[in-house]
Amino acid sequence: MKPQFLVHDKKDDVGVAVVDIKAGEKAAGSCLEDGSKITIEAKDAIPLGHKIALKAFKKDENVTKYGVIIGHATKAIVQGAHVHVHNVKSNRW
Repeated sequence: MKPQFLVHDKKDDVGVAVVDIKAGEKAAGSCLEDGSKITIEAKDAIPLGHKIALKAFKKDENVTKYGVIIGHATKAIVQGAHVHVHNVKSNRW
């Protein structure tokens, strides 16, 4: 089965959808670094190119992608949720 999302680095706590993922769907993912497989139940619809939470985040907790912190959660995020500008803010500005 082809992955529905990819994880760039083993340290990442989000994956990137490579197809549209439906809410409630068991989404299959793969880590590019080592080929490990991940399955997450999508709590929201995840559009192509958007992020899915691989773990639950507390408000203000850092979000890691590409092995680096890309921002922080602006509110609590459940595992399998859509991660985007509505719930994550960059730490750069």
